[in-house]
Amino acid sequence: MSLTLLFAAGPGTLDEYHAPLRMALSDEGLDADLTDSAPPESVDYIIYAPASPLQDFTPFTRAKAVLSLWAGVERIVSNTTLTQPLARMVDPALTQGMVDYVCGHVLRYHLGMDAHITARPGAWDAEVPPLATERRVTVLGLGALGQACAQALAGLGFAVTGWSSTPKDLDAIACMHGADGLKAALQGAEILVTLLPDTPQTENLLDARTLALLPKGARILNPGRGTLIEDEALLAALDSGQIGHATLDVFRTEPLPATHPYWHHPRVTVTPHIAAATRAESAARVLARNIARVEAGEPLLHEVARARGY
Repeated sequence: MSLTLLFAAGPGTLDEYHAPLRMALSDEGLDADLTDSAPPESVDYIIYAPASPLQDFTPFTRAKAVLSLWAGVERIVSNTTLTQPLARMVDPALTQGMVDYVCGHVLRYHLGMDAHITARPGAWDAEVPPLATERRVTVLGLGALGQACAQALAGLGFAVTGWSSTPKDLDAIACMHGADGLKAALQGAEILVTLLPDTPQTENLLDARTLALLPKGARILNPGRGTLIEDEALLAALDSGQIGHATLDVFRTEPLPATHPYWHHPRVTVTPHIAAATRAESAARVLARNIARVEAGEPLLHEVARARGY
């Protein structure tokens, strides 16, 4: 029997995914009709991204799952019409993109590369950076992306601390959790990487109080969620020198308005939400594997726990 897959992911997305998803479905032995328009009662699976106008999932009485193209599900998980199981995107290519971004910017901070890139001619500052083993890096959030980044940084030799809301045990990572663990993790962070989900518990986690716990001059790298940082508190900490520099990839409003102070602050680097993109060929294989599992009566991979919000 042919399945009906509704691509509810915004204009043009189906064109990008059509060929790789057809190939991935074929590899899984699945016959499916891919469409961006179908009677709701005929749809077996919904492939979703927040750019979609679809907000009411009530008519999709036959749908067995909603499969998100994004790793973050905060813009759908609270939708009260969504009764179908929801899976977030955990994609090897997306993870690798995040690891590349995080390691690149941590190394940039660690080696003091900005000073050399912007140096005036003749400014021969031969200060030698410490070894990676002497640099303390903290990763907030030890989900799939956080774990991958923390372990990659440890593999480069950095002294890595990881923090999560619940206990974790990872090789080569000093794992901390809870309120006391957060305080200790921040106090030891010369470079701080934030990869937490967007939940009521994590909103404004980095505010004036927690930013003050960091060593003076600490660097911040936020490719996680724009809501994790209280913007005014970060700007004040940058102005005072408490925070030496911040590289920000995610924001409360995107695209970031041209008038926003982040664009104009000398100690802020803005990148346009490029740290971890979903890539069609790799993501298609994840989608097809999950559909095949459900069709075989197996549990959905990467299912979102609604109560936690991720």
